[in-house]
This record gives sequence, C-alpha cells and structure tokens, in this order.
Amino acid sequence: MSNVMVRNINALGVAGIASILAMGLVMQIVLDELPCPLCLLQRVGFALVMYGFMLNVLNGVRFLHYGIIILGALFGAAVALRQVLLHVVPGTGTYGSAVFGMHLYSWAFVLFGATLFAVSVLLLLSRSVDTEVPVKTNTFERVICWAAIAIAALNVAATFLECGPLVCADNPTDYVLL
Repeated sequence: MSNVMVRNINALGVAGIASILAMGLVMQIVLDELPCPLCLLQRVGFALVMYGFMLNVLNGVRFLHYGIIILGALFGAAVALRQVLLHVVPGTGTYGSAVFGMHLYSWAFVLFGATLFAVSVLLLLSRSVDTEVPVKTNTFERVICWAAIAIAALNVAATFLECGPLVCADNPTDYVLL
C-alpha cells in the first residue's frame, strides 16, 4: 500500500475521531447531557488518538505518531473500561443515555479497541515508515485538520465552562461558570 493511501486513511481517522468528539459535544450542548470526569478523560484519549493521526497526515507516517495513537487508545480504553465496570453490576444505575442500545462509555471502549486494531493493520500495510520526505498536504487534509482542531478547542471550552478551574463534579448538573 502506498504512503499516500496510508496518509489518506490517517486523514479519515482524523475525521472519524473528530466526528466522535463533535457528537459528544452535540449531546452535551443540545441534549444537556453533561459529561462526568471519566467521560472527559475519554475525550482526552480520543483527542490524543486524533492528534497522532493528524501528525501522520501533516508530517508523514512515522512510528512515533502511531505510538501516540496507541497510547491514547490504551488510555481511553482503560478509562472507558473503568466506567463500564462501575455500571456493570445490576442496580448500580447508568450514566447518560444509550445510543443503539449501548451507553457512550461502552461505545468508547469498543471504538478504542477498533482504533488499536486499525492502527495495527496500518502498521502492517505501511511499506516505509519514518521517512524524512517532505509532505505536501492537499486541501481535503488541511480542512479536516483545521476542523479537528476547532472541535478539540470547543471541547476544551465546554469543559472549562462545565468545571471551571476546579475539579469537575462527579455527577454534574449544570455549568459552573454559567
């Protein structure tokens, strides 16, 4: 598989993870489902994964970038699994609404696992990694990256409005700074 195709797959990875973060933000703002601290940490994991994919798009495919993706996915999966385990016992309740029968923290665990699998396949299919060839990005890649940066910034702003400079509430009911 050519490095251009691998970069395009990485661009789709940026778009996919950015859409996950955007959907979390939409659910937070439109449906008034404030994320708990574990949910916010899962967003950090998704942001790390997105950053690694973005580095591959903008700077070329490198092992270091895949390492960032893998560490972000492992971190996010650990946090998501922690939240799943908090709610797996009958009678302990759940947090947030379900989407297609699963709660968002369960979906996050599945998506982090899928990311780890996809990155493993990309590493197997990459012919040359860690090349110092200058990368020329196209308009599609630049638009995706700028949109991803904007979505990440909006998530940071929404988190600051929810928690302020203090520790976030375990079960938030309103925005601290609004």
